[in-house]
Amino acid sequence: MKKALTVFAVGVPLVAAAVYLPTASAEGTRDTAATGACAAPSVKAPAGTEVESVTAVRQAGGTIHGTGILGGDVSGVPAFCQVTVTLAHPGEGDHAKVQTWLPLERWNGRFQAIGGSAYSAGDNGVGLGAAVKNGYAVTTTDAGVGDVLDTSWVLNSENQVNSTPLKNFASRSQHEAAAVGKAVVDGVYGRRAAYSYFTGCSTGGRQGYMEAQAYPDDYDGILADAPAINWDEYEVATLWPQVVLNNEKTYPTDCELNAFTDAAVKACDKLDGVRDGLVNDASRCDFDPRRLIGTKVNCEGKELTITAADAAVVRKIWDGPRTTSGQKLWPGVPVGADLTGLAHSAADTDGTVKGQPFQVPALWVQLFLRKNPDFDLTKITYSDFTKLFRQSQAEYDKVIGTDDPDLSDFRKSGGKLLTWHGAADQFIPTQGTVEYHKQVEREMGGSKRVDDFYRLFLAPGTNHCGLNGTDGSADGLSALTAWVEHGTAPATLPATLINAKGEKVDRDLCAYPEVSRYKGHGDPALAASFRCVSPSSRH
Repeated sequence: MKKALTVFAVGVPLVAAAVYLPTASAEGTRDTAATGACAAPSVKAPAGTEVESVTAVRQAGGTIHGTGILGGDVSGVPAFCQVTVTLAHPGEGDHAKVQTWLPLERWNGRFQAIGGSAYSAGDNGVGLGAAVKNGYAVTTTDAGVGDVLDTSWVLNSENQVNSTPLKNFASRSQHEAAAVGKAVVDGVYGRRAAYSYFTGCSTGGRQGYMEAQAYPDDYDGILADAPAINWDEYEVATLWPQVVLNNEKTYPTDCELNAFTDAAVKACDKLDGVRDGLVNDASRCDFDPRRLIGTKVNCEGKELTITAADAAVVRKIWDGPRTTSGQKLWPGVPVGADLTGLAHSAADTDGTVKGQPFQVPALWVQLFLRKNPDFDLTKITYSDFTKLFRQSQAEYDKVIGTDDPDLSDFRKSGGKLLTWHGAADQFIPTQGTVEYHKQVEREMGGSKRVDDFYRLFLAPGTNHCGLNGTDGSADGLSALTAWVEHGTAPATLPATLINAKGEKVDRDLCAYPEVSRYKGHGDPALAASFRCVSPSSRH
């Protein structure tokens, strides 16, 4: 099994190597020399806002060090003009910064906006630097909120949710950043960008879907990966593993959790026709965790025995949250995904083992639902969980759900939407994205009407936002630009994946609902040895 990083924020793991580095080939686009001038342009305030300030600073480039918890670095960044526009909504007391970086030479004629991660609305500088390095003029916004786990803005003095920053974070600021960023490009370069793109993963992926749903004219192309759509539902759902641990009073160690994952991957590996260390269709993996009851696990020098209680806990986590009457509420952690991300536990100072909830859903329940930062999550019963799930739907679906399946206006605008999602995503259930795609097809009259503007690719064995260089790689932006600018729809998405042995293998990710299947001959490490087949041809 691949060793997972232990601390994550939704969108990007909290390590320097995990930053989102969008790239794209500039083939087929003009290579434009910018003037080299860097002066604050005149920016018209988007509707409903006022421009408080506009500044421009010439930056030498070099190595960009990412700010905040995520950190990270990107080197070799050319000189750029950094324009910062501060917006406010009159009478609402907010201040949102829109930052645009413009290469001073060899601009590729394109505009890109970058989304955020967890509770951060925008990029920390590394994605911006990578975009400039690739010739883009690029924008991001902080929406007036903080870093990835900074939720100091959520509650007011009366312990009620602040509606203005929530609205900014959910949708409004990204739309305003699109208008401001384009205006800055026009003002600095003296002409508009030929094409505009939005890129993001997790929270950034959700923001991309929000743009397609609510502001269909903002971008020509949207790359929205491992998207945190269905936010009001999946955020509560990802607390389910901890609720199971606490209610069953059973806390499998990380070693035991990994043993279940390893066994599931081994059992379902062959479903694509060859043992290659990857589960190509996790939704078909029906491994029963009870098969491991009695198995011995060596954990840091100690021998542990997997119990029936351990297996019952894992079974509930894989199955996903249900009501006390058995009604399914949301998909569970995908079989084959790292269970320690959401089901981690550890001994307290007195030796008592307690669950360690993932901070993002924990904060959502404490602040947005219970409006109490000290609310004890360990006390949530199964019945309480259902109430919290329904409360979140009722209070926040219209604000941040980002699950409207009607993309007809985006289609009419000529926009293209491309998504990849790791089939072993340990934080955002992959099946939620699949179900949304199905809803879009039902809403818009079938797959043929959807395939011409919206395509989804599932990445076997890949964790949350993993193809951004942490668990393999794929150049989704290059595929998107080819689709937007040349009409070349991606039948497959070339990717490098990491199998269960830690080996790199090449795969052509299949456009959903097709899945990859071994041809029966050839090197399993090569994409040419596999073909994409329809669901009816999987066996």
